[in-house]
Amino acid sequence: MATQSSGVRSLGLAAAAGFSFAAGVLTGLAARQRRHEDLRRQLVEVQRAESRRAGLVDYQRLQLGLLERAIDDPELAAVLSTFETDSTTHLRQHLFANALYANALFGHRIGVASLEELHGHLRVLCRSAAFRRYWESTRPHRASLRDDSEEGRIGRMVDTLIHDLDAAGDTDEWWVVGELPTE
Repeated sequence: MATQSSGVRSLGLAAAAGFSFAAGVLTGLAARQRRHEDLRRQLVEVQRAESRRAGLVDYQRLQLGLLERAIDDPELAAVLSTFETDSTTHLRQHLFANALYANALFGHRIGVASLEELHGHLRVLCRSAAFRRYWESTRPHRASLRDDSEEGRIGRMVDTLIHDLDAAGDTDEWWVVGELPTE
């Protein structure tokens, strides 16, 4: 009898070990499956972001092409003319200033330029009298922007830069005027 009882005990221990092993394998497989699903979701998110970025690039290319055509052709520029200008030269300057601003903003949006780099680029633009005329004439256009929108915040950054450059006067160190917003 002792040997029969010992065999049953060995069989029970072997079965328990087998169940433990199987449970461990299943737990590992379940964890691996969850990790696989997490990676798949991350890949889908990256693909969506890249698709959106590619769409933004295509849109910007089209927009700049249209602005280029309008700058070159006064008849086409009249279609975009929502500015109060006294000459076709000023209109063309406004359209070009818009293209420069839109390009800088776009560079920031797609991650080519940091906020600090955008700030520096806009500081240079704000020194131009033609850009300032454009900026002032488009103030009503920016009035409809939400305060918490990216373009609204960047528009306020340009307003602040212009104010700070005016307050600094005629300085040889214009490139350090204005502080980067803390948003």
